[in-house]
Amino acid sequence: MSGPATAAPSADWELDYYSRPVLEVDGKKRWELLICSTPAFGNSRSAFRWVKVCPATSVNSIWLQEALAEALTAAAAEGLAAPRRLRCWRASMRTMVQRAADAIGLETVPSRRCYALIEWLQEREQQVYAMEEGFMAGPLAPAPLPPQAPAMLLPEAVRGDSWSWATLSVADLREAAGWDVGFDGLVPLPAQLSDTASVPGIRVFSARRSLAIAGWVAGLEPVRLRLDAGALVLEAGLENSWLLGRLDPAEAEAAQQAFVAARDEAGGLQFLAIQSDERSERFEGFWLLRDLPAG
Repeated sequence: MSGPATAAPSADWELDYYSRPVLEVDGKKRWELLICSTPAFGNSRSAFRWVKVCPATSVNSIWLQEALAEALTAAAAEGLAAPRRLRCWRASMRTMVQRAADAIGLETVPSRRCYALIEWLQEREQQVYAMEEGFMAGPLAPAPLPPQAPAMLLPEAVRGDSWSWATLSVADLREAAGWDVGFDGLVPLPAQLSDTASVPGIRVFSARRSLAIAGWVAGLEPVRLRLDAGALVLEAGLENSWLLGRLDPAEAEAAQQAFVAARDEAGGLQFLAIQSDERSERFEGFWLLRDLPAG
């Protein structure tokens, strides 16, 4: 006799509880809870997607708590385990989401690493909301704004000895799941990218602290790299940014142009690698990042 079915391995969930560009018959904006699982590396679609409309008069943590419980039940019915954690990408909803999740024992992580959710929202705007009679043309409810505060200095204990620019082909990245990596943050590669496309990134080196640096970055929820007035900055979480290094003023403009061009050609993909030295074949940390348009 066979035993009970075993739920599929747990994955993170990405969550958006917010208004949509649709006016209901009562003249109020539609509110929705969208939940999708973070796709496993190599998959192009979330294993779990769940939608529930919320009456505009019921936008609160109690409604959300009950809806999250329903989502857990729906996932279990599909043979999926409860999420390891919820990624919440809107600062304005963070407190409400955390209160609802805490009440049913779910961990929340403020994060913009909600790449699958963002793509799903863009898909729904074109294929769902635009078909509704009350659709209001225009961008989606705004995504989190890029950090405006100056980048913070890295703590002394997690500063690398040096760093360098690097590129990897999409073909190389398709094999990343088999690399020797300590901390990893792999995300699905856009299906339309050619294997020959080059993805820009940086490698950070530290002979003695590479593992500590990788562990620290893993807790940041790294989102994207950017160059700002000659400073190399890592954006992370909902609104944090960290200074990774500085460029020679004579090279800064050309470096920024080259980085942006490569990033855009790669569909927004970038990477951050942490290694002990340039010859090492092991990554103490490796993260794929994406710079997606907002709305």
